[in-house]
Amino acid sequence: MLSNTLNTNEVKDRAGVEVEFSRLSTSDRRTEFAKISETPSLPYRLSVSHQEIGTGLKARRRSVVRFDKTHISGVDSETPVTTSAYLVLDYPIGASTTDDEAQDVIANILSFCATTGAATTVLFDGTGNGAAALLSGGL
Repeated sequence: MLSNTLNTNEVKDRAGVEVEFSRLSTSDRRTEFAKISETPSLPYRLSVSHQEIGTGLKARRRSVVRFDKTHISGVDSETPVTTSAYLVLDYPIGASTTDDEAQDVIANILSFCATTGAATTVLFDGTGNGAAALLSGGL
């Protein structure tokens, strides 16, 4: 279970600086956190949710980690807009005996978004190959 306060470098921004979150609510299979120092009119949220579907060997769990950051538009300097990023793991819980494959694909997506390939440094600044493709719309 996640702690009620995420404040020991669990979450960082593009400069590698810690962003602290506090749990707002937990219900059913979903929990929501708010940035501790957020402006009330500009929510900055983290949510984690899980959904299980199917039975037997076809049972799957779909888990989502999502960040939503509301900020003021750089175009008119007054319109609130929201940017979101999320990671979904669709995992065959009924047909897996280990977490190896799930951990592999999580590592794949994190390394693709947070490295430039040849480098061994993890980049928090959004300049990894996958992150650059997401930002530019490139293929």
